[in-house]
Amino acid sequence: MPKRVAGTLYRGREGMWSWVLHRITGTAIYFFLLVHILDTSLVRLSPQAYNAVIDTYKQPIMGLGEIALVAAIGLHALNGIRIILIDFSSFGAKHQRAMFWVVVTLWLLLLAGFVPRQLMHIFGGGA
Repeated sequence: MPKRVAGTLYRGREGMWSWVLHRITGTAIYFFLLVHILDTSLVRLSPQAYNAVIDTYKQPIMGLGEIALVAAIGLHALNGIRIILIDFSSFGAKHQRAMFWVVVTLWLLLLAGFVPRQLMHIFGGGA
């Protein structure tokens, strides 16, 4: 009988972490969309309230929140493509671990292109 490895059921490997991150990012995106629909609907109810909400979005903390949003959407989208490849091709199932690291690399490249520009925008270094 093979010796059982101690730890979690999934043993903390790439597959488990991609599963967890996919659920977290999906839930975060869902709640963002809910808030976005609610704040946009304010324009019909009270333009003054809508303008007040939009003014709060111009604060630096919200700019950092936009970085988190882009990070969540990027990771969720790239991991979603990985999941499609795993589910619908024999290549994906065989190479799911390598594809996880490709997703992480592409995600970090996406953030490397976005984050510096966003930080300049937030803190006044960009147009």
